[in-house]
Amino acid sequence: MVFSSLIFVFVFFVIYLTVYRLVDDRHKNMVLLVVSLVFYAWGGPEFLVLLVGETFVSWFTALRIGRSESRGARRAWLAADLVIMLGLLAYFKYAMWIAGTLQGLFGVPEAIPNIVLPIGISFYTFQLISYTVDVYTEKVAYQPTYWKLLLYSSLFFQCIAGPIVRYETVANEIDHRSVRQMDVYEGTRRFCIGLAKKAVLANACASVADTLLPVGTDGIYSQVTAGLWLGMLFYMLQIYFDFSAYSDMAIGMGRMVGFRFLENFDYPYQCVSVKDFWRRWHISLSTFFRDYVYIPLGGSRCSTLTWVRNMFVVWFLTGLWHGASWNYILWGLYFFVFLLLERFVIRDRLPRALAHVYALVVVYFGWVLFKFENFSELGSVLVGMLGFSSGGLMSMEVQTLFLQNVFLLVFCVIACTNFGRQVRDALHELSRSSAVALKIFGVTEFLVPIALLVVSVIALTGASYNPFIYFQF
Repeated sequence: MVFSSLIFVFVFFVIYLTVYRLVDDRHKNMVLLVVSLVFYAWGGPEFLVLLVGETFVSWFTALRIGRSESRGARRAWLAADLVIMLGLLAYFKYAMWIAGTLQGLFGVPEAIPNIVLPIGISFYTFQLISYTVDVYTEKVAYQPTYWKLLLYSSLFFQCIAGPIVRYETVANEIDHRSVRQMDVYEGTRRFCIGLAKKAVLANACASVADTLLPVGTDGIYSQVTAGLWLGMLFYMLQIYFDFSAYSDMAIGMGRMVGFRFLENFDYPYQCVSVKDFWRRWHISLSTFFRDYVYIPLGGSRCSTLTWVRNMFVVWFLTGLWHGASWNYILWGLYFFVFLLLERFVIRDRLPRALAHVYALVVVYFGWVLFKFENFSELGSVLVGMLGFSSGGLMSMEVQTLFLQNVFLLVFCVIACTNFGRQVRDALHELSRSSAVALKIFGVTEFLVPIALLVVSVIALTGASYNPFIYFQF
């Protein structure tokens, strides 16, 4: 079950909120825990044991770390937790890929095991690792009650699709949280924004991208140059709306019941450098690698050669985290190269406008590497984008598809910026001194979530529905 489904929005979530509001405050956490476990089990009940087991391992090792006075014992318990957690992640996520790679190179093993990837394992594994490490460094106190740590690791808002929530962010809110009417409204509004991003914008962009970039078929090799560029542009938009939508919905649902998760996306396509992009994109992942890999390796307070090594490790792991395929590793190292260029060559020499264009071009081609796991398809697309496509430069089909979706494209580009937030902030500021502006602000604040929900439901009831299709040349 995903957030952007009618059964979640109108059945699961409604039942959960109703029960949550009716029970006494003392039992709200237990309701939230049960609902979270049911939600997780919905997509793979056999893997619920893994989630519960990993949480127990981190709870027990953190307990031993917190109660041990010997530094050696604390290190041993931390090492045990890391070995178990990373070992399980490696087995479930990477064992098939490693076996396939070895088989291709050396002919062994003869048979590749069929291992099903548990839902959300990357997210809750990283969350539990961050908890144990923070207990070791005495950044947070250990949680003595197992089921409360299980609540943290299994919160259905974010355990499947992120963001990666640190224990320190919610430690106090697990036991002590308050909800005001404004929290409920802001949470609802944020959830509706995320739902519309996914159901309307991301799905519509995915439809266009999949049409122009038919991965796994011969069509990808004969697509015209314009079709490749346009397809990747829609994919670039799709992946932002997809990823940020789930973060918006998670933040919104948390806010409704008193959890204040940190932001995970900050309009990344407004970046002016690759470094700036990664300050804005999947912030919870970037800060995780910064705090638990980069800084422990020495960060930037070391020799240049050691810093380069630290960066290489971080970006190799960043690519590897996204998937068990060489293209993801290549994608991570691609950004590593540009970060080196920015530090040693480019620096701050580009004018802001040119820097913005440069950053978007780098990110754009990065998504090409990210999308194609098959290197034959990847090579064909890159060559085709340079004008050497066997299908030519333009076709009537691509031109028609562009005209049909030009308004979708324009709207999505605007939606990637903070234009909407600026308009809202300006209207809110104006409402302080103008009665007319106050009325307009009040009406829009009331109608926007409703309108977004209605449009999202319409989009979800018809998989091919695209509201922008009716506005075309």
